Amino acid sequence: MKALLILFVLMNLDKLLKTARCIETQDQILSITPKTQEQVDILKNISTQYETALWQPASHQFIKEETEVHLFVPANSSATVEDLLQKHAITHQVLLANANELIEMQTRNVSTDPRSGATFYERYHSLEDIYFWINRTQHERPDIVKVILIGSSYEKRPLYVLKLSVNNRPNKKAMWIDCGIHAREWVSPAFCLWFVHHSLSFYNLNEDMRNILDNMDVYVLPVMNPDGYKYTWTTNRMWRKNRSASRSSNCIGVDLNRNFDANWCTEGASDEHCTEIYCGAFPESEPESQAVANFLRRHKDVVQIYLSIHSYSQMLLFPYSCTLDETENHNELLEMVQIAAQKIRRYYKNNYKYGSGAKTIYLAPGGSDDWAYNLGIKYSFTFELQDRGRYGFLLPPSHISRACNEALTAVKTIALLVIEKTQAPTSPL
Repeated sequence: MKALLILFVLMNLDKLLKTARCIETQDQILSITPKTQEQVDILKNISTQYETALWQPASHQFIKEETEVHLFVPANSSATVEDLLQKHAITHQVLLANANELIEMQTRNVSTDPRSGATFYERYHSLEDIYFWINRTQHERPDIVKVILIGSSYEKRPLYVLKLSVNNRPNKKAMWIDCGIHAREWVSPAFCLWFVHHSLSFYNLNEDMRNILDNMDVYVLPVMNPDGYKYTWTTNRMWRKNRSASRSSNCIGVDLNRNFDANWCTEGASDEHCTEIYCGAFPESEPESQAVANFLRRHKDVVQIYLSIHSYSQMLLFPYSCTLDETENHNELLEMVQIAAQKIRRYYKNNYKYGSGAKTIYLAPGGSDDWAYNLGIKYSFTFELQDRGRYGFLLPPSHISRACNEALTAVKTIALLVIEKTQAPTSPL
């Protein structure tokens, strides 16, 4: 009997070793909370010197004691990272034991045809599919949708904005929504598609949507960082920045949300090319941020609301992020995001933090929302969509619907409040 068992093991040894290797060498997401300054320093070293990707916070400089850190650890670094954490008694939790499985799930069963029904909007889509969707949407609804080319990316991909307009009412104001400024935040472009689909489908059915579109045009930029987004589909799912090259460094990319002229490259950004929060050579050095800034400058008297959609961490933020100072209308903005957060909690039983960016997260200069606010768009916001870190940037497709509906609730709430506050009173008959 023992001989048969030995023979079985030997015959299946190769298969068993392969299985063991597969179990051991998966990309993982770790949650780590350093307790001492020494542990903070070790964790900063791990996140910068080893092949890992820091999910939360955005940069190693924000790691501090008693603050949860989310770290993506590729299979080829897992043994080294585990050894370092154990050696320095840094406790950690595995949030995701097999990140590859989730990445595969996000790109599986993708339908390229919007006519395939609502399930099209409950999936993630490649850049090519999004461009196809933009063209088809304009083709099918030319009465409402106009596509505007506002510029191109570093790698010469087009930056398309969809203008949703249902009437030619004089002195009509507008709302701007951009998605996908950070490449790996896939649920962000998914929301822009969701919002356009909802607007076109429910204009005649939903009183809130009709009220918004009757009073405002809406400009939607589905993918602000097309080069980076494309790169996350083909090469590195964890990529954050754009893909611009520099003569002075081998490191690629600029953080587009540190590249606007709002306390540019001060504390909370970096002038080091290789960091995730590299601010670029100068404000608007990147064609993507420059295209958005130029468009908004041309339309600053019309655009009343600026919204930038990000993930993850479930937050409704407003300026300033570049300074701890408060905006002139701080209390007004705070009240608006508070009402939006309350509605999300009431309808979806989910909690969103809210407040000014710098006080709610950390200093982040050069952000698009601060720049838009300083331009004169006084209702300026950044939304961080689901979740709080269970899946992070790898939010499963099954969560898209709920994440987008929560964000849609916040967008509608804020848009209706702005219309109510700013609409000229109707003249008596």
